[in-house]
Amino acid sequence: MKKRKVILLTILSISTVILVVVGSYWGTKVMALPPVEDIPEEILRTEMITIARSPIDGKPLTAAEYAELQAHLQTSPPPKLNAQIREQVFLLKLRKALLQIFPFLGI
Repeated sequence: MKKRKVILLTILSISTVILVVVGSYWGTKVMALPPVEDIPEEILRTEMITIARSPIDGKPLTAAEYAELQAHLQTSPPPKLNAQIREQVFLLKLRKALLQIFPFLGI
């Protein structure tokens, strides 16, 4: 009876080890390969970008139109705000900062 238990324990141990080893190697080939539709990074790094989006309205532009728009934006100064509106924006930002520090001041 004791020999039978030893043999069963040995068979169970060996089969468990074999199952663990086979199970651990089973999915490694699949996990190691990238998906078929995935473009390699080396190709993506050398790809030339020929389309862009306008920073103003988000419309698609060609490379020439984008360069022209960037040159135009750098040469023309941004529109100036009215002094009263600029002061109101400053006060609102100051109020927001103070409410973050002193939240009990808010109504």
